Amino acid sequence: MKTQWSSQQRRSAAVGALLLGFALAGCQGGAASEPEPSYWPTEGWQTTTPEAQGFHSAKLAEGLLAIQENGTPVHSLMLIRDGYVLLDSTFYPYDGSTVHDLASDTKSVMTTLIGIAADQGLLDLDAPLVWFFPDRTIANLDAQKESVTVRHLVSLTSGLKCDPQGDEQDLADMWASENWVQFALDRPSVAAPGKRFVYCGPDMHLLSAIVQQATGMTALEFARQNLFEPLGIHEIVWTADPQGTTRGWGDLALYPADAAKLGLLFLQQGRWDDRQVVSREWVAEATKAQAQTGPYRSEDYGYGWWVSRQDEEVPYFSASGRGGQYIRVFPGLNAIVATTGGGFDNAGDVTDYLGAAIGDMENPLPDNAAGMAQLEAAVAAVNQPPAAKAVPPLPEAAKMISGQTYALESNPLQIESLRLNFDDGNQAILDVQIGGEDEPRRITVGLDGVYRMSPGNEGLLQGARGGWTNPNTFVIDYNEVANIDDWTFQAIFQGQDLLLLVFGPTSVKVEGSAK
Repeated sequence: MKTQWSSQQRRSAAVGALLLGFALAGCQGGAASEPEPSYWPTEGWQTTTPEAQGFHSAKLAEGLLAIQENGTPVHSLMLIRDGYVLLDSTFYPYDGSTVHDLASDTKSVMTTLIGIAADQGLLDLDAPLVWFFPDRTIANLDAQKESVTVRHLVSLTSGLKCDPQGDEQDLADMWASENWVQFALDRPSVAAPGKRFVYCGPDMHLLSAIVQQATGMTALEFARQNLFEPLGIHEIVWTADPQGTTRGWGDLALYPADAAKLGLLFLQQGRWDDRQVVSREWVAEATKAQAQTGPYRSEDYGYGWWVSRQDEEVPYFSASGRGGQYIRVFPGLNAIVATTGGGFDNAGDVTDYLGAAIGDMENPLPDNAAGMAQLEAAVAAVNQPPAAKAVPPLPEAAKMISGQTYALESNPLQIESLRLNFDDGNQAILDVQIGGEDEPRRITVGLDGVYRMSPGNEGLLQGARGGWTNPNTFVIDYNEVANIDDWTFQAIFQGQDLLLLVFGPTSVKVEGSAK
C-alpha cells in the first residue's frame, strides 16, 4: 500500500515543529543552551530509539516511504538529537559504501579552517587579501581591491567580480584558466568590500590559498590535523586545483555520518570532547547573519554558514550544497538533520516529513516495538533496488557496434571516444575515454532496469542502466550517485556513424564515427 502524505499533514508537521520550537525557547528564556553529549561520537555515533527522544518511530517510517514515493532524490538522511542517532537511512541507489560529495557544504568547512587558523594566531581576519600573496603580480589593483580582507571573503562580501545570479560561469572560467588562484586574485573590484553579498566560489578558493600561505599546509592537510582527526574523520576525498591548492568552494567528500559530526561540533560551540577545536567566538560569529542576502534568498549568510532569519519560528543554521547536501542544526531543539542527495535543492523536501513524527521532546514516549519494526522495514525498503525486468532480445545494431570504438569530435565534456560491448546477457560494458585521463573509464550498464554499481571518479559510487529504445538507439542512464550528477546518454547509430546526445548539468550534441 502506498503511503500518501496530504498537504494538510505536511502543514501539521511543520506547525508541530514550530510550536515545539516556541515551547523550548520559552523554557530556555529565549537563549540556546545545549547540554553536553553524554558521549562523543569520535569513534562512531551511538543510536537510540525515536521514542526515547520524543519521536514516533511509526511516523518516521511513514515519512521515509513518502519521501521515496514522491521521487525526491535523497541519498541519505540522519536525524540526531542530544548526540544520539534516531534515524539513519540511505536511499537507493546510494548505499553508503563510499564517501559522498558534499558540494558547497565544503564552504562551511573552508571557513572553519580559517577560524581555526585565526584562533592559532596564524592569520588575522582583518588582514588584506593581497598581503598573503607578496610574490604575485595581481591585476586590477586599486584602493578598493587592496581593502578586501579575509573577513570579507568568509562572508562572501569581497566586492570582487562574480555573477550575482550564480557563480557557475565564474567557476567555469576559473577552471579554464592556467592558474586558478591567479584567476581569482586578478578579478576587478566592482563593489565596496563588506557592502554586498554575492555567492562566489572563487572567493572561497582564495581562502584555501590563504590557509596554505598562512600555515604552510594545504587546506586538506591542515584540516586533517586540526579538524578531521580530532572528530575521528579519517576517510576524506578533497581534490585540488592543477597547482595543488585544495578546492575551497566545493568537492569535499565525506561519509554522511562524518559530515553530521561537523553539525555537532558547531552545536557544541566548537568543542569536541576535551578539546576546543574552534573557538566559541568563531562559532558565534560564523552562525549569525553577517550579510543580508536580499529578497531572493530565504536565509542570510554568516561565515560560510547559512543562517535563518529573525522571523524563523525554529531558528537554525545550515551548511548547504547543491543537489541536497545539508547539515542543518537546530540549537533550540538540540537537533541536527543531515542529508546527502542527487538533485533536490530544498531541505524542506525531506525535513517536512520529520515534523509529523514529533511527539513530546521534553519527555520520552513509551517504547513501541511494533513502530520500531515498521521503521526498520522502511529503512530497508528505501535502500532496495527495483525488481529486475526481463531483457528483450538485442537488435542487430547491437551486434554490429559491439566492440567498435567510436571517435568523437571535440566537445565540452571532453569525451574523446566510447565503446560498447554486448554479450547477450543482462548487462553491457561501456568504455569512455575522457581527455587528460590515462585510461578509459569502464562502466557496467544494467539492461534489466537495475543500476550496476562501480567505483567512479575518485572511487566514489556510480551506477548505470540502459536499453534500446528503437533498433538504432541505445540510451544510458548514468548516475554518478556519490558525485551527485545524473546524466542521460542517447547514442544513435547509423552504419559507421554515431550521434551522441548528452543531457544533464551540461547538454551536448556531438558526432563521431567508428575508428
